[in-house]
Amino acid sequence: MAARRGPTFRRRELGKELRRLREKKGYSTKAAAEAIESSESKLNRVESGHNQLPRVRDLEDLLELYGVTDRTGREHLLMLHRDSLSADWYRPYQNFMPSGQTLYVGLESDAATMRAWHSQLVFGLLQTENYTRALFSAAKPVDERTTEFTEESVALRMKRKMIVHGDDPVELRVILDEAALRRVVGGPDVMREQYEEIERVATLDHVTIQILPQSLPTYRALANFVILEFDDGLDPVVMEESSSVMTVSDKPREIWKYARKFDAMRESALAPAMTAQFLQRLKREIDDN
Repeated sequence: MAARRGPTFRRRELGKELRRLREKKGYSTKAAAEAIESSESKLNRVESGHNQLPRVRDLEDLLELYGVTDRTGREHLLMLHRDSLSADWYRPYQNFMPSGQTLYVGLESDAATMRAWHSQLVFGLLQTENYTRALFSAAKPVDERTTEFTEESVALRMKRKMIVHGDDPVELRVILDEAALRRVVGGPDVMREQYEEIERVATLDHVTIQILPQSLPTYRALANFVILEFDDGLDPVVMEESSSVMTVSDKPREIWKYARKFDAMRESALAPAMTAQFLQRLKREIDDN
């Protein structure tokens, strides 16, 4: 299976290597930014993979500053730069994406494995279109959003599901709190359809879904998070979602911390084989009501 390498992945690879070269030479971000007549904040965003480095001249100036003379090394970085400038598939939706989501969605597309925890709502890649639309529609008058925002946000979330249902799917492991499944979104029909969708996706060979019963007195992470791992060449990243803001980090300590959280909840959650039975019980409860 070929490793995924989209523009966001390339942008993050390039930023990581530029940061390594800068630190090796002992330059501050401010000094390096001044060398290319840029700002410290812009270079920080380039090194973190959030922003592109628009001009080839800027990259060449940085390589001169860092003393990169090896032809092969320079050509590799120039190739990364060229590939990083390609348009991401989600570009048409960027105006409707919350802070931090563009970087996360780009990396999500390149992930080989994902481990996700959701405590209040069904995990986005498992949501049906009706469930997603009901979520955004309920928030529309409160957040003062437009109909266009709602429809574009729904379309984006549905397209993101291609990494689960495409020809080269991500290996997905999700833990859902029972509270996320019992929280009614859109009404009984929407929830019934949503239960059936989770049950169906759980049968896929590359998907594992577990439920953490709310009656169980055990550890639960307060914030939703996703750990992304890649085939090679890039460190894992973790995304934490809080108050509609996505924070992405590749710091080893953060990855370790969230991996421990996931493992603790995985050990307490119901076995994957019990997921369908649990969802069928929830459907019966809806029908009885």
